Amino acid sequence: MSSTASGKNGTWRNWGGNVAARPAREVAPASVEELAAAIRRAAEDGLKVKAVGSGHSFTSIAATDGVLIRPQLLTGIRHIDREAGTVTVEAGTPLKRLNVALAREGLSLANMGDIMEQTVSGATSTGTHGTGRDSASIAAQIKALELVTADGSVLTCSEKENPEVFAAARIGLGALGVVTAITFAVEPIFLLTAREEPMPFARVLAEFDELWTENEHFEFYWFPHTGSTNTKRNNRSAGPEKPVGQLAGWFEDELLSNGVFQVAQWVGRAVPATIPAIAQVSSKALSARTYTDIPYKVFTSPRRVRFVEMEYAVPREAVVETLRELKAMVERSGLRVSFPVEVRTAPADDITLSTASGRDSAYIAVHMVKGTPFQRYFTSAERIFTAHEGRPHWGKIHTRDAEYFAGVYPRFEEFTALRDRLDPDRLFQNDYLRRVLGA
Repeated sequence: MSSTASGKNGTWRNWGGNVAARPAREVAPASVEELAAAIRRAAEDGLKVKAVGSGHSFTSIAATDGVLIRPQLLTGIRHIDREAGTVTVEAGTPLKRLNVALAREGLSLANMGDIMEQTVSGATSTGTHGTGRDSASIAAQIKALELVTADGSVLTCSEKENPEVFAAARIGLGALGVVTAITFAVEPIFLLTAREEPMPFARVLAEFDELWTENEHFEFYWFPHTGSTNTKRNNRSAGPEKPVGQLAGWFEDELLSNGVFQVAQWVGRAVPATIPAIAQVSSKALSARTYTDIPYKVFTSPRRVRFVEMEYAVPREAVVETLRELKAMVERSGLRVSFPVEVRTAPADDITLSTASGRDSAYIAVHMVKGTPFQRYFTSAERIFTAHEGRPHWGKIHTRDAEYFAGVYPRFEEFTALRDRLDPDRLFQNDYLRRVLGA
Protein backbone atom coordinates (compact mmCIF):
# COMPACT_ATOMS: atom_id res chain seq x y z
CA MET A 1 0.00 0.00 0.00
CA SER A 2 1.17 3.53 -0.64
CA SER A 3 2.27 5.82 2.13
CA THR A 4 -1.30 7.10 2.32
CA ALA A 5 -1.93 4.07 4.54
CA SER A 6 -3.78 6.29 6.98
CA GLY A 7 -6.87 5.55 8.93
CA LYS A 8 -9.36 8.18 9.98
CA ASN A 9 -8.56 11.07 12.35
CA GLY A 10 -4.84 11.16 11.77
CA THR A 11 -4.10 7.54 12.66
CA TRP A 12 -1.30 5.95 10.65
CA ARG A 13 -1.43 2.16 10.06
CA ASN A 14 1.09 -0.18 8.50
CA TRP A 15 0.41 -2.55 5.58
CA GLY A 16 0.02 -5.62 7.81
CA GLY A 17 -2.56 -3.81 9.96
CA ASN A 18 -0.78 -4.75 13.21
CA VAL A 19 0.78 -1.33 13.99
CA ALA A 20 -1.01 2.00 14.45
CA ALA A 21 0.26 5.42 15.53
CA ARG A 22 -1.18 8.89 16.05
CA PRO A 23 1.48 11.48 15.19
CA ALA A 24 1.14 15.03 16.53
CA ARG A 25 1.66 16.26 12.98
CA GLU A 26 2.54 15.02 9.51
CA VAL A 27 4.90 16.72 7.08
CA ALA A 28 5.48 15.96 3.39
CA PRO A 29 8.60 17.99 2.51
CA ALA A 30 9.20 18.78 -1.17
CA SER A 31 12.95 19.34 -0.80
CA VAL A 32 15.91 18.51 1.41
CA GLU A 33 15.78 22.11 2.74
CA GLU A 34 12.12 21.74 3.75
CA LEU A 35 12.93 18.44 5.44
CA ALA A 36 15.84 19.97 7.39
CA ALA A 37 13.57 22.84 8.49
CA ALA A 38 10.89 20.36 9.64
CA ILE A 39 13.50 18.49 11.70
CA ARG A 40 14.77 21.69 13.33
CA ARG A 41 11.21 22.80 14.10
CA ALA A 42 10.37 19.43 15.67
CA ALA A 43 13.43 19.70 17.92
CA GLU A 44 12.36 23.20 19.01
CA ASP A 45 8.86 21.91 19.81
CA GLY A 46 10.26 18.97 21.78
CA LEU A 47 8.78 16.41 19.36
CA LYS A 48 10.40 13.20 18.12
CA VAL A 49 10.75 12.65 14.36
CA LYS A 50 10.14 9.54 12.22
CA ALA A 51 10.21 9.14 8.46
CA VAL A 52 7.80 6.54 7.12
CA GLY A 53 7.97 4.67 3.81
CA SER A 54 5.09 2.59 2.48
CA GLY A 55 4.34 0.98 5.85
CA HIS A 56 5.62 -2.44 4.78
CA SER A 57 7.39 -3.11 8.09
CA PHE A 58 5.58 -5.32 10.58
CA THR A 59 7.48 -3.83 13.53
CA SER A 60 6.70 -0.39 14.93
CA ILE A 61 10.01 0.92 13.54
CA ALA A 62 8.25 3.87 11.83
CA ALA A 63 5.63 4.61 14.51
CA THR A 64 5.73 7.95 16.34
CA ASP A 65 3.53 10.26 18.37
CA GLY A 66 5.73 13.17 17.24
CA VAL A 67 6.34 14.39 13.68
CA LEU A 68 5.72 11.84 10.93
CA ILE A 69 7.63 12.63 7.74
CA ARG A 70 6.02 11.33 4.58
CA PRO A 71 8.30 10.96 1.57
CA GLN A 72 5.91 11.08 -1.38
CA LEU A 73 7.26 14.40 -2.73
CA LEU A 74 10.90 13.29 -2.46
CA THR A 75 10.81 10.94 -5.45
CA GLY A 76 12.46 10.41 -8.79
CA ILE A 77 15.89 9.91 -10.29
CA ARG A 78 18.36 12.72 -9.60
CA HIS A 79 21.26 11.55 -11.69
CA ILE A 80 22.49 8.61 -13.78
CA ASP A 81 26.24 8.17 -14.15
CA ARG A 82 26.74 5.52 -16.82
CA GLU A 83 30.52 5.63 -16.57
CA ALA A 84 30.52 4.96 -12.84
CA GLY A 85 27.53 2.60 -13.15
CA THR A 86 25.44 4.43 -10.57
CA VAL A 87 22.02 6.02 -10.23
CA THR A 88 21.08 8.55 -7.54
CA VAL A 89 17.43 8.57 -6.45
CA GLU A 90 15.34 10.53 -3.99
CA ALA A 91 14.59 8.54 -0.83
CA GLY A 92 10.81 8.36 -1.26
CA THR A 93 10.96 6.72 -4.69
CA PRO A 94 9.04 3.43 -4.69
CA LEU A 95 11.16 0.46 -5.82
CA LYS A 96 8.54 -0.28 -8.46
CA ARG A 97 9.07 3.14 -10.07
CA LEU A 98 12.84 2.84 -9.80
CA ASN A 99 12.85 -0.58 -11.49
CA VAL A 100 10.64 0.59 -14.37
CA ALA A 101 12.62 3.82 -14.87
CA LEU A 102 15.95 1.96 -14.84
CA ALA A 103 14.66 -0.60 -17.36
CA ARG A 104 13.70 2.25 -19.72
CA GLU A 105 17.30 3.47 -19.43
CA GLY A 106 18.61 -0.05 -20.13
CA LEU A 107 19.81 -0.49 -16.53
CA SER A 108 19.04 -2.72 -13.55
CA LEU A 109 19.94 -3.44 -9.95
CA ALA A 110 21.88 -6.71 -9.58
CA ASN A 111 19.47 -8.17 -7.02
CA MET A 112 16.21 -7.23 -5.32
CA GLY A 113 13.56 -8.48 -2.92
CA ASP A 114 10.36 -10.24 -3.97
CA ILE A 115 8.04 -7.25 -3.70
CA MET A 116 8.59 -3.69 -4.89
CA GLU A 117 5.92 -1.62 -3.15
CA GLN A 118 8.41 -0.18 -0.65
CA THR A 119 10.29 3.11 -0.91
CA VAL A 120 14.03 2.83 -1.57
CA SER A 121 14.89 4.31 1.83
CA GLY A 122 12.36 2.23 3.77
CA ALA A 123 13.53 -0.96 2.08
CA THR A 124 17.24 -0.31 2.61
CA SER A 125 16.95 1.11 6.15
CA THR A 126 15.36 -2.13 7.37
CA GLY A 127 17.66 -4.47 5.43
CA THR A 128 15.24 -5.73 2.76
CA HIS A 129 16.81 -8.46 0.62
CA GLY A 130 16.09 -11.09 -1.96
CA THR A 131 18.13 -14.25 -2.36
CA GLY A 132 21.62 -14.60 -3.78
CA ARG A 133 24.72 -16.73 -3.74
CA ASP A 134 27.02 -13.82 -4.65
CA SER A 135 24.79 -10.73 -4.71
CA ALA A 136 23.53 -9.33 -1.42
CA SER A 137 20.72 -7.13 -0.07
CA ILE A 138 19.47 -3.90 -1.64
CA ALA A 139 21.44 -1.91 0.97
CA ALA A 140 24.66 -3.70 -0.03
CA GLN A 141 24.25 -2.18 -3.52
CA ILE A 142 24.39 1.38 -2.09
CA LYS A 143 27.44 3.42 -3.18
CA ALA A 144 26.60 6.69 -1.39
CA LEU A 145 23.82 8.26 0.61
CA GLU A 146 22.65 11.62 1.81
CA LEU A 147 21.02 12.08 5.19
CA VAL A 148 19.70 14.93 7.30
CA THR A 149 20.92 14.57 10.88
CA ALA A 150 19.37 15.72 14.16
CA ASP A 151 20.75 19.26 13.99
CA GLY A 152 19.28 19.74 10.50
CA SER A 153 22.58 19.46 8.68
CA VAL A 154 22.94 17.43 5.47
CA LEU A 155 25.58 14.70 5.57
CA THR A 156 26.79 12.76 2.53
CA CYS A 157 28.63 9.50 3.00
CA SER A 158 30.33 6.83 0.92
CA GLU A 159 33.37 4.55 1.23
CA LYS A 160 35.57 7.66 0.89
CA GLU A 161 33.46 10.35 2.57
CA ASN A 162 32.40 9.77 6.21
CA PRO A 163 33.09 6.02 5.84
CA GLU A 164 32.13 5.21 9.44
CA VAL A 165 28.66 6.70 8.82
CA PHE A 166 28.45 4.86 5.49
CA ALA A 167 29.20 1.52 7.20
CA ALA A 168 26.17 1.96 9.46
CA ALA A 169 23.70 4.22 7.64
CA ARG A 170 23.05 1.88 4.71
CA ILE A 171 20.89 -0.08 7.18
CA GLY A 172 20.35 2.73 9.67
CA LEU A 173 16.90 1.77 11.09
CA GLY A 174 15.97 5.46 10.96
CA ALA A 175 18.14 5.94 14.04
CA LEU A 176 20.92 8.09 12.56
CA GLY A 177 18.92 10.65 10.59
CA VAL A 178 16.44 10.90 7.72
CA VAL A 179 17.80 9.53 4.43
CA THR A 180 17.06 11.92 1.56
CA ALA A 181 18.88 10.35 -1.40
CA ILE A 182 20.57 7.06 -2.24
CA THR A 183 23.16 6.25 -4.91
CA PHE A 184 22.91 2.64 -6.08
CA ALA A 185 25.30 0.58 -8.17
CA VAL A 186 23.50 -0.43 -11.37
CA GLU A 187 24.50 -2.43 -14.41
CA PRO A 188 23.35 -2.82 -18.00
CA ILE A 189 20.03 -4.65 -18.02
CA PHE A 190 20.30 -8.43 -18.32
CA LEU A 191 18.03 -11.44 -18.62
CA LEU A 192 17.27 -14.03 -15.96
CA THR A 193 15.86 -17.46 -16.55
CA ALA A 194 13.61 -18.61 -13.73
CA ARG A 195 13.01 -22.27 -13.18
CA GLU A 196 10.19 -22.98 -10.75
CA GLU A 197 9.43 -26.55 -9.78
CA PRO A 198 7.93 -28.56 -6.94
CA MET A 199 10.44 -30.64 -4.97
CA PRO A 200 10.06 -32.83 -1.87
CA PHE A 201 11.13 -31.06 1.35
CA ALA A 202 13.49 -33.94 2.22
CA ARG A 203 15.25 -33.64 -1.13
CA VAL A 204 15.67 -29.86 -0.84
CA LEU A 205 17.31 -30.30 2.57
CA ALA A 206 19.50 -33.18 1.39
CA GLU A 207 20.66 -31.23 -1.68
CA PHE A 208 20.60 -27.71 -0.23
CA ASP A 209 24.34 -27.14 -0.63
CA GLU A 210 24.29 -28.16 -4.30
CA LEU A 211 21.17 -26.12 -5.04
CA TRP A 212 22.82 -23.11 -3.41
CA THR A 213 26.20 -23.63 -5.14
CA GLU A 214 24.83 -24.23 -8.62
CA ASN A 215 22.44 -21.26 -8.81
CA GLU A 216 22.96 -17.51 -8.63
CA HIS A 217 19.62 -17.10 -6.85
CA PHE A 218 17.97 -20.04 -5.12
CA GLU A 219 14.89 -19.94 -2.89
CA PHE A 220 12.07 -22.23 -1.90
CA TYR A 221 8.72 -22.27 -0.14
CA TRP A 222 7.80 -25.11 2.18
CA PHE A 223 4.13 -25.78 2.89
CA PRO A 224 3.69 -26.71 6.57
CA HIS A 225 1.73 -29.97 7.16
CA THR A 226 3.19 -31.35 3.91
CA GLY A 227 6.47 -32.79 2.68
CA SER A 228 6.30 -30.48 -0.35
CA THR A 229 8.11 -27.36 -1.47
CA ASN A 230 8.15 -25.08 -4.48
CA THR A 231 11.69 -24.19 -5.55
CA LYS A 232 12.81 -21.23 -7.65
CA ARG A 233 16.18 -20.92 -9.37
CA ASN A 234 17.09 -17.69 -11.13
CA ASN A 235 20.19 -17.54 -13.29
CA ARG A 236 21.55 -15.06 -15.82
CA SER A 237 20.71 -15.98 -19.36
CA ALA A 238 21.88 -15.10 -22.86
CA GLY A 239 18.23 -15.15 -23.92
CA PRO A 240 16.05 -15.12 -25.88
CA GLU A 241 13.40 -13.39 -23.78
CA LYS A 242 10.52 -15.79 -23.03
CA PRO A 243 8.20 -14.03 -20.57
CA VAL A 244 5.30 -15.78 -18.86
CA GLY A 245 2.33 -15.48 -21.23
CA GLN A 246 -0.39 -13.04 -20.15
CA LEU A 247 -3.03 -15.71 -19.61
CA ALA A 248 -0.66 -18.14 -17.86
CA GLY A 249 0.68 -15.26 -15.80
CA TRP A 250 -2.79 -14.22 -14.73
CA PHE A 251 -3.74 -17.81 -13.92
CA GLU A 252 -0.58 -18.67 -11.97
CA ASP A 253 0.36 -15.34 -10.35
CA GLU A 254 -3.05 -13.78 -9.83
CA LEU A 255 -5.62 -16.56 -9.65
CA LEU A 256 -3.59 -19.28 -7.91
CA SER A 257 -0.96 -17.29 -5.99
CA ASN A 258 -3.31 -14.51 -4.90
CA GLY A 259 -7.00 -15.31 -5.64
CA VAL A 260 -7.36 -18.99 -4.75
CA PHE A 261 -4.74 -18.54 -2.03
CA GLN A 262 -6.85 -15.75 -0.48
CA VAL A 263 -9.95 -17.98 -0.49
CA ALA A 264 -7.91 -20.81 1.06
CA GLN A 265 -6.80 -18.39 3.80
CA TRP A 266 -10.41 -17.38 4.50
CA VAL A 267 -11.50 -21.02 4.73
CA GLY A 268 -8.50 -21.85 6.94
CA ARG A 269 -9.31 -18.95 9.24
CA ALA A 270 -12.96 -19.99 9.55
CA VAL A 271 -12.23 -23.72 9.95
CA PRO A 272 -8.60 -24.26 11.07
CA ALA A 273 -9.02 -28.05 10.95
CA THR A 274 -9.14 -27.85 7.13
CA ILE A 275 -5.69 -26.24 6.86
CA PRO A 276 -3.56 -29.43 6.45
CA ALA A 277 -5.85 -30.62 3.64
CA ILE A 278 -5.77 -27.20 1.97
CA ALA A 279 -1.96 -27.19 2.30
CA GLN A 280 -1.75 -30.50 0.43
CA VAL A 281 -3.79 -29.03 -2.43
CA SER A 282 -1.94 -25.67 -2.40
CA SER A 283 1.46 -27.31 -2.50
CA LYS A 284 0.46 -29.17 -5.66
CA ALA A 285 -1.44 -26.33 -7.37
CA LEU A 286 1.58 -24.66 -8.92
CA SER A 287 3.23 -26.76 -11.60
CA ALA A 288 6.76 -26.42 -12.94
CA ARG A 289 7.49 -23.55 -15.32
CA THR A 290 10.48 -21.84 -16.90
CA TYR A 291 10.57 -18.29 -18.23
CA THR A 292 13.17 -15.66 -19.16
CA ASP A 293 12.71 -11.94 -18.58
CA ILE A 294 14.36 -8.75 -17.29
CA PRO A 295 15.33 -8.89 -13.60
CA TYR A 296 12.49 -7.06 -11.85
CA LYS A 297 9.91 -9.16 -13.70
CA VAL A 298 11.61 -12.34 -12.45
CA PHE A 299 12.63 -11.34 -8.91
CA THR A 300 9.37 -9.67 -7.86
CA SER A 301 5.74 -10.73 -7.82
CA PRO A 302 2.51 -9.19 -6.54
CA ARG A 303 1.47 -10.02 -2.97
CA ARG A 304 -2.19 -9.19 -2.55
CA VAL A 305 -2.96 -11.47 0.39
CA ARG A 306 -2.18 -9.44 3.53
CA PHE A 307 -0.13 -11.16 6.19
CA VAL A 308 2.17 -10.62 9.16
CA GLU A 309 5.67 -12.03 9.10
CA MET A 310 8.68 -12.99 11.19
CA GLU A 311 12.01 -13.64 9.48
CA TYR A 312 15.37 -14.60 10.94
CA ALA A 313 18.82 -14.85 9.37
CA VAL A 314 20.75 -17.87 10.63
CA PRO A 315 24.31 -18.83 9.65
CA ARG A 316 24.01 -20.53 6.28
CA GLU A 317 25.52 -23.78 7.55
CA ALA A 318 22.73 -24.00 10.18
CA VAL A 319 19.78 -23.68 7.79
CA VAL A 320 19.03 -27.38 7.22
CA GLU A 321 19.08 -28.20 10.94
CA THR A 322 16.94 -25.12 11.73
CA LEU A 323 14.33 -26.15 9.14
CA ARG A 324 14.21 -29.72 10.46
CA GLU A 325 13.51 -28.35 13.94
CA LEU A 326 10.85 -25.99 12.58
CA LYS A 327 9.05 -28.84 10.79
CA ALA A 328 9.19 -31.05 13.90
CA MET A 329 7.82 -28.18 16.01
CA VAL A 330 4.85 -27.60 13.67
CA GLU A 331 4.04 -31.34 13.64
CA ARG A 332 4.28 -31.61 17.43
CA SER A 333 2.44 -28.41 18.28
CA GLY A 334 -1.02 -28.94 16.87
CA LEU A 335 -0.63 -25.53 15.20
CA ARG A 336 -2.47 -24.95 11.93
CA VAL A 337 -0.24 -22.97 9.55
CA SER A 338 -1.78 -22.02 6.23
CA PHE A 339 1.06 -19.87 4.86
CA PRO A 340 4.23 -21.28 3.29
CA VAL A 341 7.65 -20.80 4.93
CA GLU A 342 10.06 -18.92 2.66
CA VAL A 343 13.80 -19.73 2.59
CA ARG A 344 16.45 -17.54 0.93
CA THR A 345 20.20 -16.84 1.25
CA ALA A 346 22.68 -13.94 1.27
CA PRO A 347 26.48 -13.69 1.22
CA ALA A 348 28.27 -11.95 4.11
CA ASP A 349 28.41 -8.14 3.80
CA ASP A 350 30.19 -5.31 5.63
CA ILE A 351 27.21 -3.26 6.88
CA THR A 352 27.25 -2.82 10.67
CA LEU A 353 23.70 -4.02 11.48
CA SER A 354 22.96 -6.02 8.34
CA THR A 355 21.42 -9.40 9.13
CA ALA A 356 24.22 -10.83 6.93
CA SER A 357 26.95 -8.69 8.52
CA GLY A 358 30.16 -10.71 8.57
CA ARG A 359 28.53 -14.08 7.94
CA ASP A 360 27.03 -16.04 5.05
CA SER A 361 23.36 -16.25 5.93
CA ALA A 362 20.13 -18.07 5.20
CA TYR A 363 16.74 -16.47 5.82
CA ILE A 364 13.74 -18.34 7.12
CA ALA A 365 10.45 -16.44 7.06
CA VAL A 366 7.24 -17.56 8.75
CA HIS A 367 3.93 -15.89 7.90
CA MET A 368 0.36 -15.82 9.15
CA VAL A 369 -2.57 -14.32 7.28
CA LYS A 370 -3.58 -10.85 8.56
CA GLY A 371 -6.00 -11.06 11.47
CA THR A 372 -5.17 -14.61 12.64
CA PRO A 373 -3.49 -15.14 16.02
CA PHE A 374 0.20 -15.57 15.23
CA GLN A 375 1.83 -15.39 18.70
CA ARG A 376 2.11 -19.11 19.47
CA TYR A 377 3.56 -20.01 16.08
CA PHE A 378 5.97 -17.06 15.97
CA THR A 379 7.11 -17.58 19.59
CA SER A 380 7.86 -21.26 18.96
CA ALA A 381 9.67 -20.46 15.71
CA GLU A 382 11.64 -17.65 17.36
CA ARG A 383 12.84 -20.02 20.07
CA ILE A 384 14.36 -22.22 17.35
CA PHE A 385 15.88 -19.29 15.42
CA THR A 386 17.51 -17.71 18.46
CA ALA A 387 19.04 -21.04 19.51
CA HIS A 388 21.02 -20.76 16.25
CA GLU A 389 22.09 -17.16 16.98
CA GLY A 390 19.51 -15.90 14.51
CA ARG A 391 19.25 -12.22 13.65
CA PRO A 392 15.70 -10.99 13.04
CA HIS A 393 14.81 -8.78 10.07
CA TRP A 394 14.50 -5.23 11.46
CA GLY A 395 11.14 -4.70 9.77
CA LYS A 396 9.50 -7.99 10.74
CA ILE A 397 7.96 -9.19 13.99
CA HIS A 398 10.38 -10.29 16.72
CA THR A 399 10.79 -9.90 20.50
CA ARG A 400 14.57 -9.31 20.73
CA ASP A 401 16.20 -6.38 22.55
CA ALA A 402 19.53 -4.52 22.67
CA GLU A 403 21.09 -7.05 25.01
CA TYR A 404 20.39 -9.87 22.55
CA PHE A 405 21.67 -7.86 19.57
CA ALA A 406 24.91 -6.99 21.37
CA GLY A 407 25.51 -10.77 21.46
CA VAL A 408 24.72 -11.59 17.81
CA TYR A 409 26.19 -8.47 16.14
CA PRO A 410 29.96 -8.16 16.74
CA ARG A 411 29.84 -4.46 15.71
CA PHE A 412 26.71 -3.53 17.66
CA GLU A 413 28.52 -1.01 19.89
CA GLU A 414 30.03 0.65 16.84
CA PHE A 415 26.49 1.48 15.71
CA THR A 416 25.28 2.75 19.09
CA ALA A 417 28.41 4.92 19.49
CA LEU A 418 27.74 6.51 16.09
CA ARG A 419 24.12 7.10 17.11
CA ASP A 420 25.32 8.83 20.29
CA ARG A 421 27.39 11.13 18.09
CA LEU A 422 24.79 11.87 15.39
CA ASP A 423 21.67 11.94 17.57
CA PRO A 424 22.76 12.64 21.17
CA ASP A 425 19.29 13.91 22.19
CA ARG A 426 17.48 10.96 20.58
CA LEU A 427 15.36 13.08 18.24
CA PHE A 428 14.80 10.00 16.07
CA GLN A 429 13.97 7.68 18.98
CA ASN A 430 10.75 5.72 19.33
CA ASP A 431 9.71 2.74 21.46
CA TYR A 432 11.05 0.23 18.94
CA LEU A 433 14.49 1.83 18.71
CA ARG A 434 14.64 2.14 22.50
CA ARG A 435 14.08 -1.60 22.71
CA VAL A 436 16.46 -2.75 19.96
CA LEU A 437 19.28 -0.23 20.45
CA GLY A 438 18.91 0.57 24.15
CA ALA A 439 18.15 4.02 25.57
